[in-house]
Amino acid sequence: MDNAATALTFRAATDADVDVLVALIESAYRGDASRAGWTTEADILDGQRTDPEGVLQVIKSPDSRLLTVERDGRTVACCQLEHRGAHAYFGMFAVSPALQGAGLGKVVIAEAERQAREDWGATEMHMTVISVRGDLIAWYERRGYRRTGEMSPFPYGEERFGVPLRDDLQFELLVKPLV
Repeated sequence: MDNAATALTFRAATDADVDVLVALIESAYRGDASRAGWTTEADILDGQRTDPEGVLQVIKSPDSRLLTVERDGRTVACCQLEHRGAHAYFGMFAVSPALQGAGLGKVVIAEAERQAREDWGATEMHMTVISVRGDLIAWYERRGYRRTGEMSPFPYGEERFGVPLRDDLQFELLVKPLV
């Protein structure tokens, strides 16, 4: 792929997208299929990454959107944007494993930041990343995010978020100014 932005369409997800988006998110993070890309969590979490109810909740929330990215009519990436006052929250980010490493993620996150800034006037983007995901955190740092050291607990015992394969998981808040 010469240009990661070639022929991409960005739109807000609808109810009709739920099954495709769940499959995309699962493929990027869980199971053997996720190992085709570099964002897999298969070594630290088993079980599901999300479910139809969780995706539908983001789609239906008045303060959020699930940005869906298509190329040639096929869903290739997505991310959650949530308006939280002066900042926006970025989550549920997934790029098809076969397309990871080619620059598509950079294009998607840049568009998400643009929309948060222009549509909501957000001055910062916040996200949480599992703190043991050093390679992923480094990727976000190269995009201008900074580690805050602010941690929140992993929801152990809530299998709808996955089945932990280790006992040291927690989330770290990453922040990027959007001005």
